[in-house]
Parts: sequence; C-alpha cells; structure tokens
Amino acid sequence: DVQLQASGGGLVQAGGSLRLSCAASGFTFDDYAVGWFRRASGKEREAVSCFSSSGEATYYADSVKGRFTISTDNAKNILYLELNSLKPEDTAVYYCAADPYVEACDYDGSYVPAYWGQGTQVTVSS
Repeated sequence: DVQLQASGGGLVQAGGSLRLSCAASGFTFDDYAVGWFRRASGKEREAVSCFSSSGEATYYADSVKGRFTISTDNAKNILYLELNSLKPEDTAVYYCAADPYVEACDYDGSYVPAYWGQGTQVTVSS
C-alpha cells in the first residue's frame, strides 16, 4: 500500500526557514510523481511543487518560485520541501502527495494526485 507521512511543520517568523519531510512507502520515486500542496484557512487547496524524475519535470507555483525547493532522498524514500524566506501568506497546512502518472507535473499544478499524506501545519508570524 502507498503511504505518505508528512512532518516538519511549525511556527516560524517571517524570513525564516523550515524543511518539511514526507516519508513514503509502497512505491519508489523513480516510478511516481510526487509533490506538495497546501491549504490556507478559508482558501482553496493550492499546488506548491511537483517532481517527477522519470517524467523529467519539476513544477513550482509562482508564489514560491525561488524560495521553496523540492527534493528526494531515494535511498531513504523521503520527499522534502525546503521553505526559505517564509512569508505570513505561506501559512497553511501542507500535504505531500504522490501519483503513478509520471507526467503529472506537466499540468501546472492542476493534476490531482491519487495518494495523500496527512497535513503538517506551517505558521509564519509577521
């Protein structure tokens, strides 16, 4: 079974950094597209970043380009999201997700993955 377990959220001041982790099991990153989404209170869910090694694609939302970095540790099967230069508007629950469709990152964040982890709260104070 595909399982995803996100962690690493917390409270940070504006301008600070966090690293989110997502422990994955039941698949390998070579065979799946993986990514991060977020939902702020009262807002729609937003695709933050997507990565597919076999699809050779990486996507970032315009709002996070240059500040967030997605990466994987294939040996440990962990997906990361490095959050830098955080802003109060980055406050949200962040979710990791995965899908066996390796072209999923080619849809500018509109593709909805099949598998989701539980969320981890990121709060950025001003």
